[in-house]
Amino acid sequence: MTIYLALLRAINLAGHKPVAMADLRELLTKLGFTDVRSALQSGNLVFRSKARSTSQIERLLESDAEKRLALQTDFFVRTAEQWKEVIANNPFRQEAERDPSHLVAFFLKDAPDPKDVAAAPSFSTVFQLRPVVRVPSFLSMSLLVRRDRPMPFGYTM
Repeated sequence: MTIYLALLRAINLAGHKPVAMADLRELLTKLGFTDVRSALQSGNLVFRSKARSTSQIERLLESDAEKRLALQTDFFVRTAEQWKEVIANNPFRQEAERDPSHLVAFFLKDAPDPKDVAAAPSFSTVFQLRPVVRVPSFLSMSLLVRRDRPMPFGYTM
């Protein structure tokens, strides 16, 4: 059995897209996933399943969450091995040890179009390297999450 981690995009944030973790755990269990666990009210889930593609699991979870929970959001699913690779390939190891609260990993739904990456200068060098960035003191001040200029591709962090 493969261990998977799922991140849900923008749920339970100041009343936005509220969903109970018990409901999410029950949904995954009904879909045949095992050892389903959640982290706080974050929408982060860990579970086991027979090996299958992460994109296949994402589509299944997105579809069934909308049908059964009236929750329309993106799921970003990665294997435990893929998470280990992100950590092992972190280009900011010293910053991670010195100031881990300002280190963020971004996960994309699909590979971004090169034109979109070029149009988003704060991302351009990062995604050519690794999906880990260092942000200013307050993430809301970062160009990465500005609401007036959203990124042209789906991501979560």
